[in-house]
Amino acid sequence: MFRFLASRVVKGVVVLLAIAVLNFALIRAAPGDPATVMAGEAGAADEVFVQQLRERFGLDRPMIEQLGLYLKGIVTFDLGFSYRQGRSVASLIGERLPATLLLTGSAFVISLLFGTALGALAARRAGTWSDTAITTTALLFYATPLFWVALMSQIVFSLKLGLVPNVGYETIGAGYTGLARVLDILHHLILPALTLGLFFTALYARMMRASMLETAGADYVRTARAKGVAPGLVTRRHIARNAILPVVTLAGLQAGQIVGGAILTETVFAWPGIGRLMFEALAQRDYQVLLGVFFVSSAMVVLFNLITDMVYRVVDPRIQVGG
Repeated sequence: MFRFLASRVVKGVVVLLAIAVLNFALIRAAPGDPATVMAGEAGAADEVFVQQLRERFGLDRPMIEQLGLYLKGIVTFDLGFSYRQGRSVASLIGERLPATLLLTGSAFVISLLFGTALGALAARRAGTWSDTAITTTALLFYATPLFWVALMSQIVFSLKLGLVPNVGYETIGAGYTGLARVLDILHHLILPALTLGLFFTALYARMMRASMLETAGADYVRTARAKGVAPGLVTRRHIARNAILPVVTLAGLQAGQIVGGAILTETVFAWPGIGRLMFEALAQRDYQVLLGVFFVSSAMVVLFNLITDMVYRVVDPRIQVGG
């Protein structure tokens, strides 16, 4: 197991460095000059001032030199300095990351629990009205754009019914502390977490249903039934435990994509996470912040994939993890 973990960590580091180089090249190839944008906002867009800004932030150096400095910073855990915010990129991301992890983690847990439960229910009642209702609803949410769901949920549950807040991380100016602040944050979390989790709930439900129906026809399941094992026990031990493996694989791969979906969700709900930070940095041509967010997001994807491999051993100990 130790050799496997060490091998995966080394591979993950190589992947992250390759992603860092690719992100750097793509960001630099994008149109727009951050020095020109800053000079224009400062009301002094003459060439001398623009050149001074380029020199100040190292934008006048050769591209390969900028890449070398960027990679050196990554190796030393230095994500650079935001010339727009006047702060280190690491501190900016550190402030926003907990909010993103809270949102994406909640959405992930909600989608996985409800998705597998609804998929299992649909599989056990295949061909009935409940199966049709679950699969139809799942298909509807799977095909609906995330931003439309976010906007409609705001209109219905917040503006019309007034059940939950429509924007923000917590009530501004309320001065809540302790448990009251936690409950206030959770109250604001309900709508964005459910909105973000709906798409993945539909995906896991469809996957779980198909996997359980396929597993139900396996020889070992028919043997267990022939031996007189209780139906509920057959479902839990023989069908669900094996059928959930493809869902675990998909969940591990989709976990990183939830961060991408959080960009839209955080923007619509004014949630102060790294997705919204990336959107703001893109509008401001703040390259260092963009690269920092991309790198942290990539690291989260690599970490989720490693965790997925570990979960495989818990779900089914018969699976041997190789290098």
